[in-house]
Amino acid sequence: MSTEDLEEYESDVELQLYREYRDVCPMFRFVVETERRFYLANDVKQNVVTEGGRSRVDIELRDAWVWDMYRQNRFVTHVRIVTFKDVNIEELPREELELP
Repeated sequence: MSTEDLEEYESDVELQLYREYRDVCPMFRFVVETERRFYLANDVKQNVVTEGGRSRVDIELRDAWVWDMYRQNRFVTHVRIVTFKDVNIEELPREELELP
């Protein structure tokens, strides 16, 4: 397999992932972005824990979808994220949630 073939394959997979994201986005209420992953979820619980002067963020997601082109199944029932870095959590506007 040549480098061009590999790049074309990855581009095709990314395009399929974007199309899936566009299709499933209306099914979710929140967007969660970490340094490693991007999620859609319907329930998000966040807890900031400080120990020894250092803070970490514990996040639990229920009914989630994971942006990851290498996963077989991107729909996940429960996700637990533990991070020391920034996390962005946004509630999607209602008009984006309604199916056409």
